[in-house]
Amino acid sequence: MNLSYQQMLELASSGLRAAGIGEKAAHETAQFLALAELDGLASHGLARVSQYAGHAKNGRIELAPKIKVRPFKASAALVDACDGLAFPALRFATDLSVNLASKTGVGLVAVTNSHHFGVAGHFTEAAARAGYISLLFGNTPAAMPMVGGSKAIFGTNPLAAAFPVASRDPLVIDMSLSAVARGKLLVAAKKGESIPEGWALTADGKPTTDPNEGLKGLMVPLGGDKGALLALIVELLVVGLSGSRFSYEADSFFDAKGNRPRIGQLLLAIDSGLAGSQVFANKMQALLKTLALDSGTRVPGQRRFKQRASGFKEGVNVSDVVVEEIQAGIRQSWDV
Repeated sequence: MNLSYQQMLELASSGLRAAGIGEKAAHETAQFLALAELDGLASHGLARVSQYAGHAKNGRIELAPKIKVRPFKASAALVDACDGLAFPALRFATDLSVNLASKTGVGLVAVTNSHHFGVAGHFTEAAARAGYISLLFGNTPAAMPMVGGSKAIFGTNPLAAAFPVASRDPLVIDMSLSAVARGKLLVAAKKGESIPEGWALTADGKPTTDPNEGLKGLMVPLGGDKGALLALIVELLVVGLSGSRFSYEADSFFDAKGNRPRIGQLLLAIDSGLAGSQVFANKMQALLKTLALDSGTRVPGQRRFKQRASGFKEGVNVSDVVVEEIQAGIRQSWDV
């Protein structure tokens, strides 16, 4: 079904409100889910509405949280998402990191008692458009083993980085530390499709092409042992600085019932003028010119921005299964 951004926004917001989520949290979350669809990232788009709604109905999130902030020295702060959906807290934390960096050169903001935060690159992109280098790390419910292990210890622990480019879209790098984002398994499961071998393992460690078995089992780390070690770095940074739960302490996002995940995120904004006001900008331009000489090179983020522009103009084809799932939840709320 082809939907405009406004239609996706209204559908997602209505679906979240139907589950009892507060108006502000529902609207801000819906904005990011609709943006993910525009960017061609359906695994973090409207397919998440029913997931979040299930968490709301089963007490896994606070429906209308009031974000709390604890300043720490001049350039750092801790934001408490208070068990709510992560998007309002991450939007606030992004703005705060930029504000701190504008005053001290660096802004470090940790987010605790948080939830699934969607496309990591959306937050770093916002900071880069304000002129700051931005990094974001987050842990997620356990899905990957440690090197040599067979039990889920780390999440897919995504990370993103964005770099401002004068008079152009920023350069955005966004990735999970599993071979693919776990949300791709969710989308495949909803569509009744298989997944390529090498994405996931069953609970007993065997390769699988069944997304449902993969969701119950393990994700394959990106690049093998190196991906697991990067996940370890993210885990220690996020949990150690935010005080959030370890990945293995948070129940899966893909189960409606379970504990409040209380995972964390870490944002870093950096003023790029350390070596001089134009040094970073000039170095970025020099690099982009060099990359342009190599035909076929794709600058990170550019495909996403191109797709976004097309989506705003022509709409986005959203899975009929996903749309019906959301609409069914809305109808159910009317019958209660």
